[in-house]
Amino acid sequence: MSETAPDPAPEPVDATGRDEQEVARFVERFALNLTEAGFPRMPARVFARMLVDDDGSCTAAELASSLRVSAAAVSGAVRYLIRVGLLSREREPGKRHDHYQVRDDMWYEAFAQRDDQFLQWEDTLRAGTDTLGPDTRAGARLDETRRFFEFLRAELPRIMTKWRQQKYGDNAHYG
Repeated sequence: MSETAPDPAPEPVDATGRDEQEVARFVERFALNLTEAGFPRMPARVFARMLVDDDGSCTAAELASSLRVSAAAVSGAVRYLIRVGLLSREREPGKRHDHYQVRDDMWYEAFAQRDDQFLQWEDTLRAGTDTLGPDTRAGARLDETRRFFEFLRAELPRIMTKWRQQKYGDNAHYG
């Protein structure tokens, strides 16, 4: 009598039919991409995890459990993500736990809010150029940096309008 090998354990699949191991691999891969681009590691992991949630909403406990990290690590990560405009904190009436929310248009909103930051950088760079002297190599470098941010600030509204037109069509109402 020959014995047959038992069937391998099925892949964990959620209610939507997604392979949760593949989802976790994607989260870690995209978090690594963000980290390589300069994002802090834990905020990158939390942000990538938020992106794969269909509702775009998780509690700190849900994030800690799915990422297998401490609540403290999640807390620091969400503070960072809220500060840079990629997450918001919400609480449902009568609930005890905050929900962190990622909006579908979070990139648009994050870039649209950069105008004040660019203006502040321009002012600081202008003062640095004046301090060093515009005819010095360092002063010229600071001035070029200032002019770059001035250019971005001037062009960003046009780019954002083009994105909205691409997303919604030329005649659609935005929002």
